[in-house]
Amino acid sequence: MDQAESLRIIKANQQTRSVARVITVTSGKGGVGKSNTAINLAIWFRKMGKRVIILDADFGLANIEIMFGTVPKHNLCDLIYQGKSITDIITWGPGEVGFISGGSGIAGLSNLGVDYLNYIIRNLTQLDSIADIIIVDTGAGISDAVLEFLVASGEILLVTTPEPTSITDSYSLVKALARHPRFNREETKLRMIANRVTKDEDGQTLYRKLNSVIQRFLKIPMDYLGSVPWDNQLTNAVMQQMPVSLDKPTAKSSQAYERIAKRLLDPNEAQSSKPRGMAAFFSHIVSKK
Repeated sequence: MDQAESLRIIKANQQTRSVARVITVTSGKGGVGKSNTAINLAIWFRKMGKRVIILDADFGLANIEIMFGTVPKHNLCDLIYQGKSITDIITWGPGEVGFISGGSGIAGLSNLGVDYLNYIIRNLTQLDSIADIIIVDTGAGISDAVLEFLVASGEILLVTTPEPTSITDSYSLVKALARHPRFNREETKLRMIANRVTKDEDGQTLYRKLNSVIQRFLKIPMDYLGSVPWDNQLTNAVMQQMPVSLDKPTAKSSQAYERIAKRLLDPNEAQSSKPRGMAAFFSHIVSKK
């Protein structure tokens, strides 16, 4: 597929205005707190003055809308197939955080014609003026769809728990990513978050264990962002369909998410990855080499 026109659109957009920072949150298996991480980081980014939109790319599960307690009227499919605008498909949840439900639309992008793709990418450029940060919440595991999102992202947050299966699956995910023909390790920043730990030292131990194997066999740099403790207040907030960082901002888990968000917004961290913007992100997904 010829992407020359799409690349010209993206280049012109980047020259005329700033682009959003795209952060992709993923995990090697389900049930480790990936979507909770995406939502609560988004809440703290917003509290710190950033405009934030979450793209729920976990097809069919709708975790973000369930956790927000908000049902969207439209999703990405309506942009692709029904002619809706970007502003039409953004739903605003608690804390003034916007989210876009991916539906099943992204899975069919590679089958669309160039003219249609250019139309979609032109619309997606508008997200760069609506949001400072776009968080992509992928599905869990090592599906082709998840890997396509990861190779398109310049920043990946890998959520892992101390469970042996979580550690093994996290390594398997990074291994699959490393073997992907379009993965660029020089332009991708991989960071790990240890979730549901008893104390921060356990998170650091978990990171050292996983990182040592990744460095030995895959040679991919991975930084440690911090840990989130097991917290009953977070569990209660999920049951109430309210992010813990809004419902209980002084909870242990909320404070942990705040520390991680502050680290990600630290100028040194932010400048370590060049923002690509959402149009470039999607163009990477649909391009074929």
